[in-house]
Amino acid sequence: MQQATVYSEIGRFAGWPANYGMWAWGNELVLGFITCHYERDGKFHARNKNHPALTKQARSMDGGLTWRTDAFPGQTPGGRGLSADEHMNAGLRLAEVIEGPDAPKQQMTPVDFTAPNFAFMAARTGLVPGCKSFYYLSDDRAKTWSGPYSWPQFVWAGVAARTDYIVMGPAHMIVFLTANKFDGEEGRVFSAETKDGGITWNFLSWIGEELPGEDHGIMPASLRLPNGEIIVVTRAGHGHNYTLELYRSADDARTWDGPKVVVAFKDEHANHLGNPATLSLLADGRVAMTWGNRDAPYTIDASLSNDGGKTWGPVRQLREGGGNHDLGYPRTVTNAKGDLVTAYYFNEKLRERLIGVTIWVP
Repeated sequence: MQQATVYSEIGRFAGWPANYGMWAWGNELVLGFITCHYERDGKFHARNKNHPALTKQARSMDGGLTWRTDAFPGQTPGGRGLSADEHMNAGLRLAEVIEGPDAPKQQMTPVDFTAPNFAFMAARTGLVPGCKSFYYLSDDRAKTWSGPYSWPQFVWAGVAARTDYIVMGPAHMIVFLTANKFDGEEGRVFSAETKDGGITWNFLSWIGEELPGEDHGIMPASLRLPNGEIIVVTRAGHGHNYTLELYRSADDARTWDGPKVVVAFKDEHANHLGNPATLSLLADGRVAMTWGNRDAPYTIDASLSNDGGKTWGPVRQLREGGGNHDLGYPRTVTNAKGDLVTAYYFNEKLRERLIGVTIWVP
């Protein structure tokens, strides 16, 4: 097991890779994330909301050992940060310019989702009622991104997308998104699809019931198994009890069985808030799940399944020594050697938040 640093800068808070995405082409790996102005007394997320959040992208050419970070190589509405409105005060938010001249436009030319250098990234404004989501496409290993492209407003109460998708064929893709509930609050997962290379998109299915009050199911992580089944793990909250819950579909995401709790976090304090998982299919057919554990002693964790997510093996700590529970939001890909590379945000002794990776053999 090897630990490496993707991004760490004095005075900067780096975070939330799960919101953006991670892609692999052999030993060429790309990771998206955001940086904010660090503020030590910023409580849970130690960032100063009076400063803009900046969208970043890091690239490794050696399977995850070393990284170079640059600005996001695509156009953002008003030049503002993607998927981070909740981390900025009024005057800096993407939602304030989303209807301006740089507003997302409908995709007009179909793309081949199976092209060897293809990548897809979802983005959103914030999490508030009426939030909007859109997406980007790349055909050159995320060296450039076309877009932003608009989605229909699948759910009138709002859609808060993070990047999660399954390529089903050259023109067929299923995306997994989080809708705001009918009371306007974030909290229910659904799927949508395109069958014409991105020109049109249609709502496909709800995944799980709408939960009452502040209870929620958000941030799906999907995987298509060798037998054609699709599994999705959601980040769920039930009062102060936070879990990771698995759903299963045998009909290409049209109907679902579940949920089944696969991780139950401890109820140590009201500010735990849970953490999303990410799923990876190994060459031998096993499934790896990684997540951030906001329970003390604050770790990045993993578990393996030999039966397509029906049962899971013992929890393995990929990284220990977190300074507090502000960590996680992982992404995992496989490098050319066959090792897993898990990226996440992390902090040590309450210092600036960094983006780290663990390279490990499952």
